[in-house]
Amino acid sequence: MTNKAIVLFGATGDLAQRMLYPSLFHLESDGLLPEALTIVGTARAPLTPSEFTAKTRNHLIERTGDHFCEAVWVRLEKKLRYVSGSADAPNTYKKISTQVDGAGEFVFYLSTSPSLYGVIAKNLATAGLAHSASRVIVEKPLGRDYESCKEINDSLAAIFSEDRIFRIDHYLGKETVQNLLALRFANTLFEPLWSKISVEHVQITIAETVGVEERWSYYNDYGALRDMVQNHLLQLLCLVAMEPPASDAPDAVRDEKVKVLRSLRSIPASDVSQHTVRGQYIKGVADGETVPGYGEEPGGGDSDTETFVAISAYIDNWRWAGVPFYLRTGKRMPSRETQIAVQFRNVPHSIFQDKELQANRLIIKLQPDEKISLTLMNKAPSLLDAGGMQLSPVALNLSVDEADQEQFPRRRIAYERLLLEAINNNPTLFVRRDEAETAWTWIDGIVDGWQRQSQAPSKYPAGVWGPSGAHALTERNGHSWIE
Repeated sequence: MTNKAIVLFGATGDLAQRMLYPSLFHLESDGLLPEALTIVGTARAPLTPSEFTAKTRNHLIERTGDHFCEAVWVRLEKKLRYVSGSADAPNTYKKISTQVDGAGEFVFYLSTSPSLYGVIAKNLATAGLAHSASRVIVEKPLGRDYESCKEINDSLAAIFSEDRIFRIDHYLGKETVQNLLALRFANTLFEPLWSKISVEHVQITIAETVGVEERWSYYNDYGALRDMVQNHLLQLLCLVAMEPPASDAPDAVRDEKVKVLRSLRSIPASDVSQHTVRGQYIKGVADGETVPGYGEEPGGGDSDTETFVAISAYIDNWRWAGVPFYLRTGKRMPSRETQIAVQFRNVPHSIFQDKELQANRLIIKLQPDEKISLTLMNKAPSLLDAGGMQLSPVALNLSVDEADQEQFPRRRIAYERLLLEAINNNPTLFVRRDEAETAWTWIDGIVDGWQRQSQAPSKYPAGVWGPSGAHALTERNGHSWIE
């Protein structure tokens, strides 16, 4: 069996310490990491290997809590290495080579600024590490528009073939997102109803209660549209709207996602104010505390960067023609939640006179809790139905039953699945180049429309569901946000 090595660039950064090393710890705990695996962390921090190991252990204890196990740590520690050095210094790669000597298969995780992706790839090639048995994982943001995304992709493609480039979107590793595919394509119940014939509209919301916190400088360069809509929201949209793939092969799934993105109706400048809403939070109350506005955050100032976006999008194909897909994301919202709501149409004719019927609704929650429920109309238990049968909506729970929780003692980190898939060379859950670039093309059209129409963000106080225009967006079609 070929020895494998993972090299984490940016190993002392927030993502690596908060998500990647805890994910590797849990994979080791579950016996899913190869025994002959070397994990090399590299960063600028001038730490000795023992100092880095101690730092990582402390973070793991904090992040894993009751799930920390000393025996698991002992096994993982034997796999850990550390190289101090700059990503643009050739000598760093010489030191990495000595740490992975004997490994024949490499996974390089670039948890760094995207501006370093091309530099790292070129140095890996020069050091003889970027060969046919090596692959690279890159984090978002992959550029801030189509041109910069293409430039980054070109720099990676100069060294790695497309099948060896793994563009990560951690939402695709969430258990409930996987379950969405199972619901759609492993059951005959939903697929015949999954179209404009039965679905009235779809809502996808990613709401955060936090502000930009210490990330003002980064966030101000991107904003909610580029930071959240271009990747997370559009990926969820693709999984909801895609056609059944021919198989579960990686490119069969990703081919169908690209078709959805190519079918997204562009939003011309003349219509951008009717189909999009921009917002920016100001001082308000969140979680019972007074919080500053966006421009008052640490490092902040005057800015027209949006912290809230709502979009009514349409997919111009036979399955979804005329069905609005409402996309919404924002910071300083009243609650933290990520959910997909599929609103079905009302029954064409009700035999229950003078009774208000609630149309069926499928709710897929990704956070803070992962669960799926289907609302159905049901007879209310009663012997006194003199006025006719009494009906009430009932939520049918389609998630893992609480009685089965012993089999799932903790909620998995999405990165666990994605790291394991990358180690096993399965790109299904990763974003292909044409996906990323097609998504940017659609986003660029909205940005261009905002600029042409001088559409500045509307202010909304922290702790509410965005500016009032977001409600008008859905009300134009007789719909309301599900909150």
